[in-house]
This record gives sequence, structure tokens and C-alpha cells, in this order.
Amino acid sequence: MSGSDLFTGTLDLLILGAVADTPRHGYAVRRWISHRDPELLNVEEGALYLALYRLAGKGFLTAEWGVTDTGRRAKVYHLTARGRKHLEAEKVRWREHVRAVRARLDLSGA
Repeated sequence: MSGSDLFTGTLDLLILGAVADTPRHGYAVRRWISHRDPELLNVEEGALYLALYRLAGKGFLTAEWGVTDTGRRAKVYHLTARGRKHLEAEKVRWREHVRAVRARLDLSGA
């Protein structure tokens, strides 16, 4: 599913969610995404950085150089006002999508 719109849209939503309240560098975004279940939501480094670059190009993120908690220099990503608006719209769309798939597959009790 790695090249599909579903995967790309999901990754974008997760990245925007990761930086919604706290600016983060790429590795911290990756950790945030995989925090609950690293095997279920394992994002390849290359896919993550391409997505960060793409989201910044769309004006959803800004990036500036900062220092990580281990003292390394890294780009830190911030959600823009445009990115926040997009995130909120995508969260609504995601909830509708989940509800539709759940209804179609009759997973309401799952």
C-alpha cells in the first residue's frame, strides 16, 4: 500500500497531527507516529522525509534549524495556520471515511 493515495493521505494526516501541538524534528515525528505500535505504524525514513518536504511545499509546515534533545542540529517542523485548517478538515474527512468503511464491513461491534 506504500504508494497509494490512502497511505499518502494517512501519512500526511499523522505528520500534521504530530506537529499540531509541538514542533518536532523528523525523527521525533517518526517516534510520535509509531509510539503506540511500532510494527503497525512503521514509517520508512525516506517516505517520512519526502512527506515532510511535500507538506512544507504545500504551505502546511514550516521548517527551521534547531537542536534536538540529544544536542544534534536538525530541521524542526511547525504547523502553519494553513496546515492547521487542513488538518482539521482532514480529521473530519478521516472520521467519515472510517465510519463508512466500518458500516460497509459491519465492524460496528469491533
